This record gives sequence, structure tokens and C-alpha cells, in this order.
Amino acid sequence: NAALEEIVMALYTRQDYYDLDVTQDTTQIARLSKLVANSTGISLQANKAIVGANAFAHEAGIHQDGVIKERTTYEIMDAKTIGLDHNKLVLGKHSGRHALKDFLKKYDYELDDESFEGFFKRFKDLADKKKNVSNADIIALLDNELYDYEKIYEMEYISVLTGKGLLPTATVRLKKEGEIIQSAACNGDGPVDAIFQTINELTGIDDIKLMSYKIDAVTEGKDALGEAFIAAEIDGKIFTGHSSQTDITEASAAAYLEAINKYLVYTKNK
Repeated sequence: NAALEEIVMALYTRQDYYDLDVTQDTTQIARLSKLVANSTGISLQANKAIVGANAFAHEAGIHQDGVIKERTTYEIMDAKTIGLDHNKLVLGKHSGRHALKDFLKKYDYELDDESFEGFFKRFKDLADKKKNVSNADIIALLDNELYDYEKIYEMEYISVLTGKGLLPTATVRLKKEGEIIQSAACNGDGPVDAIFQTINELTGIDDIKLMSYKIDAVTEGKDALGEAFIAAEIDGKIFTGHSSQTDITEASAAAYLEAINKYLVYTKNK
């Protein structure tokens, strides 16, 4: 019951020590391992040496930084030697700036230092909420960062009370020019409507016609990232907003507030 892939790779990696020639095609190991797992119906443990999902994965910030600068710092063998395309930097709450910058470079995204720091903070906030942060999660966050706008109003606090037999009530606190605006609580036909009504009261803008409202799950799993899209008509013009959050009510509020901010910027610059 010896793990043949471990024996082969030990001999391959230390050919100088064992004074042996390895004739096996090691680049087929990952493919063969997957074939056996699929055929037997027995999944590989993530921490299995050589062929496990975590064998060439790095999440700790210091490890990621070391691997980016010099792979052999933490990897005695190259992932390509067993048939994988590359190692894997797992972006999560332990990741640092270097790993995130490496991701941005890989996908041809460019952020200046100030924008990157804001994006890094939002990434860490998301990583604290989610066990695993996918590429789609990060790209969704990037959309919020790259297509930024002047935030006249910022969300400081939001709470929604709803349930069977209860009148949906939202409590919202906004910040304007660094100062906290008095909180307001309003009822609505549903939790989202209650949020919108409360924001209208706080901003003093109530002549808003909601043209479109859509929620999409941009990632998978029970902790999926939800993206809210809103198109609102204000003073005869259409303004849009979108936001990605794990909480869809928070995403809805942020998207609605973005549309209002765009309207205020438009009237300010008109």
C-alpha cells in the first residue's frame, strides 16, 4: 500500500542522493491520480502529499511572499513536474499585499497605491467573512474599486428587522463629509423597500422611481457573494448603482446609495 507517487517524486527530487535515474513520466502523476479518484469514487484528502489540493497551495502571507520572490523557498519540487500548470496562492485572511498585487498583475489590473490600499482593506474584510475567497470574489470587489465615484453619502450602519407577521423596518445611519447624520427608521412593503425609504428620508430625495432592481450570485456556495444592480430615475434621468457583498440587503443599500450619489454629483457639476 505504498504511495507510489511519493516514492517516485522522492527519487526524482533526490536523484543526486540516491544515484538513480527515474524513467517514469512524472508529469502524468496528477492526471493519473485524478483518474483513480474518479474511478473509485474516493476523493483525495486535501493535505495528501504530492497530489492533494493543498500540496502546492500557500495561504500564509510570508509563504506567499517567499514563493513569489523565489519558488524554492517553500517548494522542494515544482508543481509542473507532476503535471500541474502552476502552484496555487490561496487568497484569504492570512494573505498579504504581495500576493494580492501578484493576482492583479496576473489578470492585468492596475491600481495606484491609494486605490490599492482601499481595495486591500475591503479584501481583508471579505476574507474575514468568507472561508475561501475565489477569483470571482476578488474581481467583483475590483469592479467596485475601479469604477469608483464621489461618495457624498457613505453607509455607516444598517439594520433590518423582518419576519413572518412583522412589519419590515430598516434603520440606517449615513455619513456626509465625515459627519454622522442622524439615524432614521422606516417601514416598507419588504426589507429592501424599507431600506430605500429610510435612505430617501436621510438624503432628502424622495422623488426616485426604481426602474430596475436585480440581485445576482456572482460566486457559488452558501457564503456566495451577491451583487445588486439598480437603475433609478431621478429628475427625469437614469442613474445606476451596483455593489457586491455577502449580505444582499447591505449590497442593495450600497447600490441604491451609489445611484443617489451619482445623481448628486451630476447636479453638483451641472
